[in-house]
Amino acid sequence: MKRLIKCIVLSSLIILGICLIWIKKENTSNNPNEKTSDVIPDLFEQEKILANQKLQTISIDEKIGQLFLVRIPEQGIEEDIQNYQFGGLLYFAKDFKNLTKNEVQNKISNYQSLAKIPMLMAVDEEGGTVSRISSNKNLVADPFLSPSKLYQKGGLEAIKEDTIKKTNILSELGLNLNLAPVVDITLNKEDYMYERSLQEDAQTTSEYAQTVIRTSDPSKLSFTLKHFPGYGNNADTHQGISIDTRDLNTIKQQDLKPFIAGINAQAEAVLISHNIVTAIDSLNPASLSKPVHDLLKNELHFTGIIITDNLDMAGVDIDEETKIYKALTSGNDLLITTDYKNDISIVKKLLSEKVIDEELINEKVVKILAWKYYKKLI
Repeated sequence: MKRLIKCIVLSSLIILGICLIWIKKENTSNNPNEKTSDVIPDLFEQEKILANQKLQTISIDEKIGQLFLVRIPEQGIEEDIQNYQFGGLLYFAKDFKNLTKNEVQNKISNYQSLAKIPMLMAVDEEGGTVSRISSNKNLVADPFLSPSKLYQKGGLEAIKEDTIKKTNILSELGLNLNLAPVVDITLNKEDYMYERSLQEDAQTTSEYAQTVIRTSDPSKLSFTLKHFPGYGNNADTHQGISIDTRDLNTIKQQDLKPFIAGINAQAEAVLISHNIVTAIDSLNPASLSKPVHDLLKNELHFTGIIITDNLDMAGVDIDEETKIYKALTSGNDLLITTDYKNDISIVKKLLSEKVIDEELINEKVVKILAWKYYKKLI
């Protein structure tokens, strides 16, 4: 009898705890600018069981390949998919130029058939000035509008409709990851990120982030919050080093809010900028900075996939081996690269020299595989 009573009490406490967690999460998710709750669970917690099992079946070279989201080269990608077993491919407008819908579907399907583990098929389809798919009228009759024009045209309802449209069109082609939305806050027309942003304040941009993520369907197309910790008014990191000298309070009270809103809405991925944010880390670009990643993980409680911006951009023009070492040890899970052959060889070198260990690789690969299970790719 005592054992029965003890079981009933214990069960009641467990149920109460679950209810409290659910209530707290619901309250947080309805307030986009509130700090994320300490009790948000690991986004891919259940899928990690399967991911750990899968990890036991792949070689160290295949594990390394999973870490990379590679920009498709002019030639040789089929052979390289087989040799390296990439985590994913990143498509640009040139990869769709003049192709029909069937040709794109066949191209992507062919690439997927060469991979032992289904790949992430990624694209930057922001709308407006960054439109990889909708630059081809064979694929999209009318180019996707920029976030600002969409919002001006029809508010959050237009954003929702656009998200659904992008999800359907891109997923039908075989794409499963969109490196958007841009949730950076810029209100000055002279800012580099202005045309790509919503061009609204922190509250509205937070609602935008939340709307896109809540409307998304990970089994079709996942969306990515970028560029953490907020681009601000900084220079183009495609062209050179960019230094953000704003104070930390400004960044927390403004730039982090859309990311918090997106995380509350269960964003699966966040892409990190190459800006050097001096208030957090004056020495390293955000993409290579452990303090920046710690902020995202420990203060914003993000448990999803952290992605670097392209490591071949001028904003991270440092020694290649140092770059890859920092990209791996700062907290990224997935590395975007153009020069993938060199970068993969560096990872192998770092492992052979015991500068990093296989356990670090395993931790990242488990997250990537778990995400693929979560997305129903595997």
